[in-house]
Amino acid sequence: MFFDDHHPPHCHVWTPDGEVQIALADLSTMRGRISKDDYELAMVWIRDNIERLWQEWDRLNG
Repeated sequence: MFFDDHHPPHCHVWTPDGEVQIALADLSTMRGRISKDDYELAMVWIRDNIERLWQEWDRLNG
């Protein structure tokens, strides 16, 4: 996440092969592309940490 980032609320996932932005509200992919394996691993982490991600978004962009 970045300070003063654009809406909608989202997080960034970087891998050696690409990047995606994931919307926090519905966990949809806003833009970008990464491998299926990396995407699945990232989504497990995001789901497990969604409350923390919302807190960080509010702290950085609220």
